[in-house]
Amino acid sequence: MDPVKSATRTLEVLSFFAENRHPAALKEICEVLKYPQSSMTVLLKTLTSIGYLNYDRSRRLYFPTLRVTSLGEWIPCSLFNKAEILELQRDIFNATGETVVLAISNDIYVEYVSAIPSLHPLRFDVGVGSTRLIHQSPLGWLLMAQMKPKDAEKLIMRADAADHAADSSGKSKASAMEGIEHVHEHGYSYGENTPFLGGATLGFVLPVEINGRPVVLGCGGVIERMRADKDRHIASIQSILETFNISDVVSRI
Repeated sequence: MDPVKSATRTLEVLSFFAENRHPAALKEICEVLKYPQSSMTVLLKTLTSIGYLNYDRSRRLYFPTLRVTSLGEWIPCSLFNKAEILELQRDIFNATGETVVLAISNDIYVEYVSAIPSLHPLRFDVGVGSTRLIHQSPLGWLLMAQMKPKDAEKLIMRADAADHAADSSGKSKASAMEGIEHVHEHGYSYGENTPFLGGATLGFVLPVEINGRPVVLGCGGVIERMRADKDRHIASIQSILETFNISDVVSRI
């Protein structure tokens, strides 16, 4: 098997378990990831032999070992040099009850680096490490509002070119420009049906950097709830940001 394909499939197997969180048989893994059983068998056996998967022979089920957790358990401490930023995220979650995420820019994408999911039955789950095109996200508009206008326009054009689903009307580009203007006027971002249909997101810039990149906070849920609670959420978040001392929380990795 191509080494690059093997690396990709290895990460997809680990992501499969992160999303599904239960022991799984070879057949289920192949069906979900859409890979041939022959090559997946070899990969799973390899991951088992080097200690990253456990294989229950009696039930023919695979499950990650604790060795997998050790790969990334150090990252939050390195990204968030002090606990204040994560405490802030928790405080805003407690105040709003909605999903609260932290995100940074990653070229033409917004990358989610921490997430606390809402307890509401109807919600939008955001996977840590997942990305969205920067011009199609209220958090992306927030990040681009910190840039020089020409740099933001270039980034929007690059992101739009990478979006194969973009239509000729240029709605994403127009929405991004409107979103950036909204940030300049109000100090926060707000968007509906982006990046999730039926969802709405409020976004705020934090006085924090990770590797020299601004960190933004998003609070999101279904449109109906967010519309009804928008003013209350804005007031709560702004109040928490004003009183929470995180001005010196800067990651230095």
